[in-house]
Amino acid sequence: MIAQPSAPLRLGTRASPLAMAQAHMVADALCRAHGWTADAIELRPVTASGDKVLDRPLAEIGGKALWTKELDISLMQGEIDFSVHSMKDVETIRPDELVIAAMLPRADVRDRLIGADSIIALAHGARIGTSSPRRAAQLRHIRPDLDIVMFRGNVDTRLRKLAEGEADATLLAAAGLVRLGRVDVGTAIAVEEMLPAASQGAIGIEARADRHDIRALLAEINDSDTFDCVMAERSLLEALTADCHSPVAAYATVRENGLLLRAEILSEDGSERVALGIGVKRGETEGCFQMAQQLLAAASPDLRALFGA
Repeated sequence: MIAQPSAPLRLGTRASPLAMAQAHMVADALCRAHGWTADAIELRPVTASGDKVLDRPLAEIGGKALWTKELDISLMQGEIDFSVHSMKDVETIRPDELVIAAMLPRADVRDRLIGADSIIALAHGARIGTSSPRRAAQLRHIRPDLDIVMFRGNVDTRLRKLAEGEADATLLAAAGLVRLGRVDVGTAIAVEEMLPAASQGAIGIEARADRHDIRALLAEINDSDTFDCVMAERSLLEALTADCHSPVAAYATVRENGLLLRAEILSEDGSERVALGIGVKRGETEGCFQMAQQLLAAASPDLRALFGA
């Protein structure tokens, strides 16, 4: 057990309700692991650029960096000691000065459909609110008749837009709803029907690479199964050169001899889908890169072009 720090450790987080809930989860986990009182950690919320511009798709205004850049700057300048992220929102390539030091145990990875009991039950031509290329392509693959309308904002904002009739239904991550106490909102969609986004349901904690003291503290709350699965999914994204425009899903699970990594890439209109599942070793990237090559090799030239191939 490590003694409580003489001054509170500064935990950077986005200021959204979900991000704050996740930051409290990290702080609570650290205090439990080290026997500290709650005042050992001070939350430092910031309003991320991605939370300020809500009328355009994220891919058009700077991508996932808009969720992390303010926290990255604060971390590199020493204004905070570590930061917390939804791993789904963290760019695949990170600054060399920073390291993903730990992840909490992964929550439910599924999407939830709000507005209907199932995708098949949606009315013909129903308007589905989402800004996710993955969700849009998967929905169009299952139901080409659906009308996808742009939906951005935090959970409450999107639920309000739905209630005001801007769409007939929407999809939200089950993990976020549960963390906000919305355990009964929506219907969970099986991963066999809609494979989740890479890293969905995982909370990551980042530190400066040279802060070995902080990294040692965070190692005590790292869930190795979650960490290995999420890093495999991120390695696949890197191998695919996927970005915010790329309709891609990836989900790794622990198996006796390593990991089972499932993934799919889709055309934007959902008409083409290439899916694969292979075994990969924990902590190694070679299998992930081989999987990316197999997915792209099986895809049409138009689909490969969405991944820079």
